[in-house]
Amino acid sequence: MASIIKRKKNYSIVYTYVDENGETRQKWETRTSYQEALKRKAEIENQKCAHSFLPPSDQNIAEFLSDFVSLYGEKRWGVSMYDSQNSLIANYINPIIGDMKVQDVTTRVVDKYIQTLQKTRAVSRKNHPAKTDYVTNATIEKVIKLLRCAFKQAVRWELIPKNPFDNVVLPKVEYKRRDIWTADMIRKALDECTDSKLYVAMNLAFACSLRMGEILGLTWSNVHISDEEIAADNAYVYIDKELARASKRAIEMLGQKDIYHIFSPLFPNTSTRIILKKPKTDSSVRKVWLPKTLAYILREWKSSQDELKDLLRDEYQDYDLVVALANGRPCEDRVILKSFEKLREKAGLPKVVFHSLRHFRTTYKLKLNHGDLKATQGDTGHAQIDMITSVYAHILDEDRKINAQKFETTFYASANPDLRTVHPPKEDKAPTTTTLDLEGLVEQLRKSPELANTLAALLASAPSDN
Repeated sequence: MASIIKRKKNYSIVYTYVDENGETRQKWETRTSYQEALKRKAEIENQKCAHSFLPPSDQNIAEFLSDFVSLYGEKRWGVSMYDSQNSLIANYINPIIGDMKVQDVTTRVVDKYIQTLQKTRAVSRKNHPAKTDYVTNATIEKVIKLLRCAFKQAVRWELIPKNPFDNVVLPKVEYKRRDIWTADMIRKALDECTDSKLYVAMNLAFACSLRMGEILGLTWSNVHISDEEIAADNAYVYIDKELARASKRAIEMLGQKDIYHIFSPLFPNTSTRIILKKPKTDSSVRKVWLPKTLAYILREWKSSQDELKDLLRDEYQDYDLVVALANGRPCEDRVILKSFEKLREKAGLPKVVFHSLRHFRTTYKLKLNHGDLKATQGDTGHAQIDMITSVYAHILDEDRKINAQKFETTFYASANPDLRTVHPPKEDKAPTTTTLDLEGLVEQLRKSPELANTLAALLASAPSDN
């Protein structure tokens, strides 16, 4: 079993164990007090008796996460997730706790790590400068979610007995309500828009609730705008892919899983590639019906694009993309975002992000369908309905307020007599006298012997009146 040896100011718990190769080894663990050493000794002996003892491991977190990414991430993640998770590891995990042993991580250690993250400077990436000085609570939530998943695998691989990232108290994430343009503001922006790509992208965003990647990855083969379809109000687009940029390393490590096309780079030495890939969730694959006006806008855009193809001929690289650059190559989000910012400033409109156009559609659809969350979810491609209720709760609250106002107008205000002057009835303060119905009481007593017995008992126990 285990024994305790005093060594100057410390105490060592000494025990033997069998390693993964079947060899018996001796281990010394140091504690600063005798009570801590005694507690650890009892823990080791109980685990050995229960056959739940795990051999000590010197593997640190950085080494463990490398195994986790290789054995778990490469099987489960897409290229975008692979890049984002590796960025979290490189920026906010390995520099802070990467050298710590996996078996030394406790819930208390996790709490201290979260405190450290809150005081850590946010890391800027190439072409993506940090928006805040310090790591946000939302990013901390992502880091802990990643580590919780990783340490769940550590339990499964029998490196640790339990997951120290379970039941962690996270700092509160404040989700700000997104500002959106009104319908009049969007009309003004469209009236002043001179960039055809942006014009089409804006219409797809606010009329169809499409995400940026879905707009830029939309192909003409998935656009159904024939005369018959438009006449029958059956024009639609089918969303089954999105445009994204991924690292060469992610593509090489994961292969072409969920990747439909890799575009050749303009500069061969770049470390990233533009790709067409499967959307991140199954619910994002969907059919979205088009308003007639948008269907005609897309037809005109297709006609002008075809004229450009005829003009450029072999110089036009045809990838069947709806929103593309003048030479047919994929148009990245930064091109649209830059053009959108210029348009906003020229039109003198409130500062909103392009993504807010998608929220405009969701907001007005909730109003039009009287809060039909399921129908709205089908258009937006949200994986969970509660994503809509959390982001758009203020819209539903507004409608409930309007319903109260309508009830006031239709019921109270139109009532005759005027119910707005009616008050709740007041209770009489003076006691009222009651008359005893002897015949009724006798009849009740005759029908119910139990009632008679109860009444007799009550009368017997009541104080007598002198």
